[in-house]
Amino acid sequence: MARRKVEGIRLTAQVAFAGCAAKLGPGDLRKALGMLRVPRRDARVLVDSSTLDDAGIFAYGRGEALVQTVDFFTPIVDDPYDYGQIAAANALSDVYAMGGTPLTALALLCAPDGTLATEVLAAVLQGGLDKMHEAGASVVGGHSIRDPELKFGYAVTGVAKRRRLLRNSGARKGDRLFLTKALGTGILTTALKQGKLDDGLLKRLTKQMATLNRAAAEAAVEHGARAATDVTGFSLLGHASQLADASGVTLHLWPADTWLLPKVRAFAAEHTVPGGLGRNRVFYGPNVDEGSLSEDLIDTLYDPQTSGGLLVAIPARRSAAFENALRRRRVWHVPVGEAVSRGRHAVRLSDRPGS
Repeated sequence: MARRKVEGIRLTAQVAFAGCAAKLGPGDLRKALGMLRVPRRDARVLVDSSTLDDAGIFAYGRGEALVQTVDFFTPIVDDPYDYGQIAAANALSDVYAMGGTPLTALALLCAPDGTLATEVLAAVLQGGLDKMHEAGASVVGGHSIRDPELKFGYAVTGVAKRRRLLRNSGARKGDRLFLTKALGTGILTTALKQGKLDDGLLKRLTKQMATLNRAAAEAAVEHGARAATDVTGFSLLGHASQLADASGVTLHLWPADTWLLPKVRAFAAEHTVPGGLGRNRVFYGPNVDEGSLSEDLIDTLYDPQTSGGLLVAIPARRSAAFENALRRRRVWHVPVGEAVSRGRHAVRLSDRPGS
């Protein structure tokens, strides 16, 4: 696909919050949702917001289901084309996290009136269109409005086999846990906004965020994963807490530097972190046993991710085959823990397995 290159613009400098760090805080969102009078659920709705899963699931046909999601955010990088690609990959991720295949997408574009060149908007749209084409999804339309800050993303519809759905409620005691993208995108993009990120690391960061979770999801479905969720704005510990609560287990994680993108821990130690990190820790912290880990490492686990990887729970007997499948597909991955009997907390952290 022909790339539209636009020089001399810093998109991240034009917004207050970057990427998924712009999400409404989990506490405010949960409070607002709790005030709703929800109608009686249609029997064909298999998954809705009640389990805080990644997408809605609606039964149709024989043994199949529609997977529906929507996601959009402010610029996470300065290059318009890269921003469009990342926004598309992020929106598609919710479908992959449910074990689905994306079919169609509707673009959502919010843009300042008359302050961004049409070449910039075209580059954003082209990046998204090219990434959707890579995923095999058709962009069939969209909607745009005027807005003081640039925002872009998609509503995506996919399809999945009902018997192979990856819900966040399926983890069981003894399951092994894997993460399929390195952590630290929120911290590194904050460093980018402050002019602290070198070009080499920016290139690696951009490539990771623009990478589809398709291969990881295909391996998870193929090898009988029980549960999955994609790690985005509510952080690894936030999404892990939601998965643990929905499944009725505790996730025992043993964090290590190998989980992180380069320089993430150093930036965390000097407090180069997004505002969403603190909100995540305030809301999810009471449900996490943080153990005796250092503050800077713990902070990286509350970092709001943009277009993050999948957190996958898979039976222990299938974990080796799953890892081999990820290697064959050249998917970055790391084992991060196991599901154990439900304890006082949704997530328990320690510096080594079994401790």
